[in-house]
Amino acid sequence: MNDLIKNQVLPVEIVFHPSWWNKHCGITFDEDFFYNPKKRVESEERMERELYERFGRWGLGADKGKMLPQIGAVHNAAGYLLSEMLGCEIRYSDDAAPQVICAHREDFEVDVEGAFQSPAFKRLEKLVGELRQTYGYVTGDINWSGILNLAMDLKGENILLDMMLDPDGVKAYFDKIAAVIERFFCYIFSLTGTTSISVNRNVINMRGSVYLQSECSHTMISEEQYEEFLLPYDIEWSKKYQPYGIHYCGPDPHRMAEKMAMVPHLAFLDAGWGGDMKILRQALPHTLLNVRLDPVSINRMTCDELEGHIRRLVGDSGPLELTGLCCINMDDQVTDDKVDTIFRIAQALREGK
Repeated sequence: MNDLIKNQVLPVEIVFHPSWWNKHCGITFDEDFFYNPKKRVESEERMERELYERFGRWGLGADKGKMLPQIGAVHNAAGYLLSEMLGCEIRYSDDAAPQVICAHREDFEVDVEGAFQSPAFKRLEKLVGELRQTYGYVTGDINWSGILNLAMDLKGENILLDMMLDPDGVKAYFDKIAAVIERFFCYIFSLTGTTSISVNRNVINMRGSVYLQSECSHTMISEEQYEEFLLPYDIEWSKKYQPYGIHYCGPDPHRMAEKMAMVPHLAFLDAGWGGDMKILRQALPHTLLNVRLDPVSINRMTCDELEGHIRRLVGDSGPLELTGLCCINMDDQVTDDKVDTIFRIAQALREGK
C-alpha cells in the first residue's frame, strides 16, 4: 500500500472547464469570481452543490451547503496570478479561465520583491483579509504555475532561443522566477496548509500537502535542456517540500522519464494523456502516476471505448496503489454518462473486476 494515499486506492478526480460551469450553473468567471469575497464563497458552494446533485453517488460535492472561504478557484485549473504579479496582462471572460497575455519582454529582469508589492498580490491580500474577517480562517490554494511556464508568459518563445544563446543569463533568470514561486507557495501554505489543489484536485486524496509544480511547457524543450536548466529546481524542491510532484500535461511525459527519475523524492507525477505509462512506471517504480484522460477525446468516445481506454492506461501504470486517475477541463459538450463511466470503471478496477 502506498502510504501517500489517504483512503481508497486508485483515487479519481474530475475538473470541469469554465464553459461547463457557465452552462450548467450560470457562473461567470469575471474578476469578481476570483476576488469578490462574497462571490468567491458562493460560487464554490454552488459548484459543490451541482457536483453533489449530478455525481454525489461517487462522493463528489461532499462540501455542499458549506460556505468555505476558498482563496482560490479549487474547481478550476488555471495558472494566472503569478504571471500577473510579474507584469503580464490578464483578460477575464464569462466562460473561460483567465487568459494570460504574453508580455514579450526582451530582458532578463525579474523584481522578486516588486512582485509581492504588485497590485495583483495586494488584491489577493485584500481578499484574504476580508475572508478572514468574516470567517475567521481561509482555505484552498492558488495555482502557482511553474518556472518555464512563467518565463514563456514573460518572454514568449524567445526564452527557448535564449536557452541556446545565453544559458548563463537564462539560469540566473530562472533563479529569480523560482524565488518568486517559492515565496508564493510558502505564503499560501502558511495560510491554508495546502498549495496545489488548484493545480490538480487529485492531491486532496494524498496524505500531506503535495507541492505540484506545473511543467506544461516542458513538452517544448529537450531532455538535455530539462536536465541542465530545470531539473535542479525539481531536485532541490523535492528535498525541501514533501510530498513533491510534477504536473506534466503534455502528451509526452515518458520522454522525460529518465530525467525525472533523478528527482530524489518524486511522490506524484501528473502524467499527460498520450504518455506511455509503461515507460514511466519502469523509470519511476515508487511514484504515484496520476493518469490524465484527454477531455476532448472522451467527447468522441462511446462509453465502451472510454472503458477500454481507462483499463489500458491503468493497467499500464502497474499497481493500483501507485496509480491515480483524472480528467481535467471537460467542457460543456461532455455528457454525464462519460463522467459516470470514469468513476464506475475505477470502482470496478478496485474490486478486481
